[in-house]
Amino acid sequence: MKSLFAIPLCLAFALMTIDAQVSPEILADNRVTFRYTSKEAKEVKAQGQFGEPVSLTKDADGLWTGTTADPVSAGIHEYSLVVDGIRTIDSRNRQLKPQRWPGTSILHIPSDPPALWDWQDGIAHGTVHHHTYRSKVLDGALRGLVVYTPPTMEEPMPVLYLAHGYSDEQGTWTAHGKAHWILDALIASGKAKPMIIVMPDAHAVPPETRDRENWDQYALDNSRAFCEDLMHEVIPLVEAHYPASKDSSMRAFAGLSMGGHHAMTVALQHHTHFSQIGAFSSAPPKDPFMADGLKDAAKINQSLSLFWVACGDNDFLFERNEEAHAAFEKAGLDHAYVVTEGDDHSWPVWRRYLGDFAPKLFKD
Repeated sequence: MKSLFAIPLCLAFALMTIDAQVSPEILADNRVTFRYTSKEAKEVKAQGQFGEPVSLTKDADGLWTGTTADPVSAGIHEYSLVVDGIRTIDSRNRQLKPQRWPGTSILHIPSDPPALWDWQDGIAHGTVHHHTYRSKVLDGALRGLVVYTPPTMEEPMPVLYLAHGYSDEQGTWTAHGKAHWILDALIASGKAKPMIIVMPDAHAVPPETRDRENWDQYALDNSRAFCEDLMHEVIPLVEAHYPASKDSSMRAFAGLSMGGHHAMTVALQHHTHFSQIGAFSSAPPKDPFMADGLKDAAKINQSLSLFWVACGDNDFLFERNEEAHAAFEKAGLDHAYVVTEGDDHSWPVWRRYLGDFAPKLFKD
């Protein structure tokens, strides 16, 4: 009988140990406590978008604990633990930011009332689907794809193709960007039309293989390959599995940073297949690609009913967006250029941009 009780007792002890070491723990006043276990570590800190770094202190059992000095504002904050100078995830937190090279944990403090990117009770919610496919145009590479479908669908449905940035992957727009919750809220309030959102892997060329001294060449090669995969693999897959419209007026494309480079490439090279484009905090293509594409500005204007370009004036890519805006104006390319004051290159900005962009789509 002794052995029969051993397992549940051990499990109970383990659960008590885990419960006592929750991290992050959001306190009643919105201060946050972080925890980490190591008897060997010499220094542990928590650092990220929540405010000043927090130094953790160790007890006799090797449990490190530290609490923010001030309450943390509502939002979705990225953070990491730094253990003896090495940045790592918070191993007690299952909310991880999907990345090409994972290393970031998520601290989500909901707003009251809920923000667009918070879960909202009392409204209908859509569904997130995950696909894996082999891309013939990318030499049979195994690729991932995330698709959001709204709570209700009527055939044919409009589709927004939405690309991530350089450090991220196809799951980031939902797990961290909360694109599905943003659309749930916008649709429920009547501010946006129900739409399918397709979030592909924006790295058609593995970045690990690129020449680190020549980002611009990688960007062009990757965007060219991405568009091939988009046109010949992703769009056909979506239209075969979902009630997606095949009419260009019912297709939109948007992306952030590197995905914004893709968005501008789509606008310049594939505009006949889309009607609306959004470029968030973009890394714009450089000449001669940009100049060559702008020779067809009049044709682009005929295809696109909306070309929305947004960037914060504190973004490290702001100057390049200013240059792109000037080039668009010189070429006579119709576009809306939005500069947001104080905004940098980060996910809190891009969630807001999606919340601003989606209601503009697929208007009658």
